[in-house]
Amino acid sequence: MDLENTLVIIPALNESTTIGNVVKSLRNQGLSHIRVVDNGSQDGTADVAAQAGADVVQEHLKGYGQACWRGLQSVPEGIEWILFCDADGSDDVSQLPEFFAQRESYDLILGNRRGTESGRQQLSPVQNFGNGLSGTLIAWGWGYRFHDLGPLRLVRKASLEQIGMCDRNFGWTVEMQARAVECNLRIRELPVNYLPRQGGQSKISGTVSGSFKAGTIILSTLASLYWQNLWRGSDQESAQANAPGLLWMSALFLVAGTVYTLPHGAFSEPSSVIQFWIGSAIMAAGFVLAWGVRSISGVWFWSVAIVTRLLLLAMYPGNDIWRYLWEGYVQLQGFSPYDFAPTADVLEHLRTQWWDQINHPYASAIYPPVTQFGFRTLASIWLSVPLFKAAFAAADLAVCWLLSRRFGYRATLLYAWNPLVLYSFAGGGHYDSWFVLPLVMAWLWFDRPSHQPEKSSSLPPFTYLGSALFVGISIAVKWISLPVLAFLVWHALRRGRIGIALLSGVTGLLPVILAAIPFCSPTSCPLVRFGSSFVVTGRCAELIPYIVEQLWAPSRWANWLYAFPLALVIVWLLLRATTFHKFTEWYLIGLMVISPIVHFWYLSWLMPFLVLSRNLGIRLISLSAYVYFTLLYMSAAGDHSWILPEAQRHILWWPFVLGVAWSSAKVTWPQLALTPKLNRT
Repeated sequence: MDLENTLVIIPALNESTTIGNVVKSLRNQGLSHIRVVDNGSQDGTADVAAQAGADVVQEHLKGYGQACWRGLQSVPEGIEWILFCDADGSDDVSQLPEFFAQRESYDLILGNRRGTESGRQQLSPVQNFGNGLSGTLIAWGWGYRFHDLGPLRLVRKASLEQIGMCDRNFGWTVEMQARAVECNLRIRELPVNYLPRQGGQSKISGTVSGSFKAGTIILSTLASLYWQNLWRGSDQESAQANAPGLLWMSALFLVAGTVYTLPHGAFSEPSSVIQFWIGSAIMAAGFVLAWGVRSISGVWFWSVAIVTRLLLLAMYPGNDIWRYLWEGYVQLQGFSPYDFAPTADVLEHLRTQWWDQINHPYASAIYPPVTQFGFRTLASIWLSVPLFKAAFAAADLAVCWLLSRRFGYRATLLYAWNPLVLYSFAGGGHYDSWFVLPLVMAWLWFDRPSHQPEKSSSLPPFTYLGSALFVGISIAVKWISLPVLAFLVWHALRRGRIGIALLSGVTGLLPVILAAIPFCSPTSCPLVRFGSSFVVTGRCAELIPYIVEQLWAPSRWANWLYAFPLALVIVWLLLRATTFHKFTEWYLIGLMVISPIVHFWYLSWLMPFLVLSRNLGIRLISLSAYVYFTLLYMSAAGDHSWILPEAQRHILWWPFVLGVAWSSAKVTWPQLALTPKLNRT
């Protein structure tokens, strides 16, 4: 029997006492392609597996499904079948010839431990009950009866690509089986023996907490899959064939909401804010529906992403854009926006028809030098709102392209079809997409699938330097990403690569230095206005500073206090985070809740990282953030205090806080791997 077209994947965590015999037993069955995925073992599992003849790969993100997914990357040429089995020696691999004999007739062949007396006896009562319940729930929801969620399973590689696995934890097995029914795969369950664990300690059935956690994840996975299944309909030929109903609804709501919102961007009357909220709610409904889309083509993805942005280019922008135009314009006239506020007498002769729409006209520029270079370049081409907004939307679409290339169209819907993103850049005309783009480039460059950032030898110097350069550009666009450069430097330092750390620091600061030269002199470089009212006392919709203010009123006038807790968060992340994504997403989460200065469009900084983490809190604040426009409603009604009321503040922040806590409890770190996809959808 030719088994050269079969790859065995074995997730392993601290299984040094058993993995060697498992690998040898599989080799005795004629299997030569055996891949052990070491999921962070501390007991030498990887060395034992390698000595036994297995190909060992490392996966630093914990989770059964995560390890299985890592094993599916870079599959050797000629592999047509994937065999999954456990590393603890409990699977009776002597029965594998029965599996291989069924390959011509089936796409997914599962070992049913509950189909043999020995198997039922070895499973704990909790396992027997849980597997039976899962089988019943799948039968109710999908019309196919499974008897077990056993680890021993043989699946056709093409069928696995068709399924498009998403879960990265204990829901991996149940998702594979439910989705196999949806995809009309040919399925067969074979009764198999189940042996006592040959050594080590169980991570699931051996503890009450482990069993409870696994059961919770399995049931929540089934619930999520069932919800998605309802939208696709029951008569399905494939996932792709059933997506159009939900896809059409999602796209329709997004486009219709965009069209409805379009005339109401000026916020000159309270009624215009209400109409804006209605249109935004329609868009939000389309966005939420997109969470259930299982598969999407590039045509669908790009059509909605581009059409909605093109429509929003015609929307009246937020008032920040008038300052962008002004600062680009005065540079062309030979003045530095860092030296003169818009109200400066020396600039009076330059005032335009829209000058009175500039916000905070008594303050000089606060935007970093690369941003000023961008404003000047656009102003030299055409001093107009459409051009500036088009430049911001172009950077936004570039982010969509980068994310879709790495994570696929379906995952990138969380960014590309996100109403908060759509309004912030194309609608409101905020330049933050220029900041997001190089930050995403740095992330995708550093956390490449071929690299393992936790290994000192896995990252070549150009990975650090390339990421540092992109981060440096991001810093020169918006100062906020400076701690991310510290992560790159510290990442190299803690691995003893002192030279790379120094070069990374210099490379990251270089864009700031070069861009600052036109605005600085040997005696003065006014790029950071620490005395600006924005920095000293500016507030409107903050969370933690507002809570502190209720307890200690003087803190209202001391924004600098919050640099200390933010610094603690950064230090903690530097000590804990091993990937660019992990550090940056959690740094930005901390920044959002700690910073005294928060605006609606600042939340767009988080959205690219949502594509990987699928963090519930970030998803929810994409919707709840629209309560921020209460400030515009109040202003239109004559209340110019620009302080978000307490009730609206709760609506804005608590979905975010609770959602982040939920996602953190459900899985320690983001579920999606930093790896290419098995399919592009």
